[in-house]
Parts: sequence; structure tokens; C-alpha cells
Amino acid sequence: MPELAEVETVRNTLKKRILHKKIVDVKIIYGNIIQNDLEEFKKALINNEFKDIKRVGKWLLFELNDYYLLSHLRMEGKYFIKNREEEVLKHEHVIITFADHTDLRYHDTRKFGRMKIVKKEDLKNTKEISKQGKEPLDPSLTSSYLQTKFKNKKGPIKTILLDQEIISGLGNIYANEVLFASKINPLKCANTLTKEECERIIMTANKIIKKAIEMGGTTIRSYTSSLGVTGHYQDYLCVHKKEGDPCPICGCLIEKIKIGGRSTYFCPNCQK
Repeated sequence: MPELAEVETVRNTLKKRILHKKIVDVKIIYGNIIQNDLEEFKKALINNEFKDIKRVGKWLLFELNDYYLLSHLRMEGKYFIKNREEEVLKHEHVIITFADHTDLRYHDTRKFGRMKIVKKEDLKNTKEISKQGKEPLDPSLTSSYLQTKFKNKKGPIKTILLDQEIISGLGNIYANEVLFASKINPLKCANTLTKEECERIIMTANKIIKKAIEMGGTTIRSYTSSLGVTGHYQDYLCVHKKEGDPCPICGCLIEKIKIGGRSTYFCPNCQK
């Protein structure tokens, strides 16, 4: 699943390719991806242009004159830029055509992705945006904030880190890596974390996400070379998908367990 670093990479890549190009047509092949009336969705886009592309958590925000197009890639969503004449492939579900005869095509094997047009003045009150927690790079992400959020959370910290209403943008890969770097056991109850442990989470999340963005994200099965971009942060992973490999710190074998249905990788010695 694309996480913050991967979505940021897609954002930066698209900004170089599609801004200020007039939209002349929109084809919706699989309508369930769109969270608006389909004709209203098309009307908001046609004869308009993308002025900027922003990001909140894992949401892409394509800025139009009076609207934002919100886009969430979910498990396997990808964007491709192609010539209009190229064959439409099986899993290309939304096609935005520009005046220069190029397409922005949304490709999604599982069809889990979502798009939604919202008025600019309504953006902050839109549930998809208003519920987002603080991002790992946000200076206002503090230990006091985390301890307040964790106070009534009796579940394992690994599960709580995936809650986008607490920390926005962290997914399974980076949650595993952050907990390893913080030396915190993924099964530890969130409401028992100390101020010092919260500070370690913030510091390591900031460091890891910055490096992951620099490396173009992590390329694994569900995030590959969309838009010709292949991430390289997988070369820096310490525990994720490293079951049975020696820990890079102590040499103990990395273990894999399931927490809340998610694969969790950790070092049983470093993360006691």
C-alpha cells in the first residue's frame, strides 16, 4: 500500500507533468471509485486545469479553480501518463484527457481507490481531511500530543500507529520500521508508553519518512514504478519483510507475527 513517502513521490512527479494543462475530457470506466455524481464530477474537471497538487496524509489534493479533486490510492492505485491513442488497459478506471492529447490514467487492480470533488471552502470540513492526525514531519507532533491521544488506547502500539486520526501517513511498512528504530515492542499497550518513548517515536518517524521521501519511497509488490518512478527505500529497511534475517543491531533473528491482521516484523531482543 502506498504510504506517505510513496504518495509524496507521486505528487512531486505529477506536478512536473500535468499542471496548467487544459482538461478536455473525462472518462469514468468504473464509477464506484468516484464519490460524487458522475456528471458533476466530470463538469468540475472539463475545461479546467490543475493549478497545484497538494497532499494531506495519504490523500492527494489536485487543485482546480474552485474545487479540489481528492484522490486516495488505497492498496494498489497508480497514475500513468499516456498518449490519448494508446489502448486503454483492463484496470485503467478513470481517464482525464488534456488538450495536448495526453491522458492521466488512474490504474487500480483492486478498485479500492477513491476520488472525490469538493469545493475549496469545504475542504477543511470534509471528513476525509478533517479527521487526519498530525504528520510525522509536522513540528506540532509532540510527545504531549501523542500521550494525550494514547491515553485511552489499550490496544497494541503497532495498531494505534496505523490510526490515521493520530499520525497521518504512516502505514504498515513504516510503522514496523519506526517501532524497531524506537526499540519499542509492537505489542506494548499504547496507553503505557512513556514521554521518552513517545519522543523516540516522533524522532525516528521524522528521520525515516524524510529518508524514504528522498529515496522515492519503498518499492514492493503493491507499490511499483507508477509514472516511471521506482523507490529505493527498501534498501534501507531493517525489519519489514526480513523474517528470519539477523537483526542489523544485535544479530538476533527477526520475527513475524500478526497484530490486528497486519504482518508485523520486529527484533525480539532489541524490542523486548
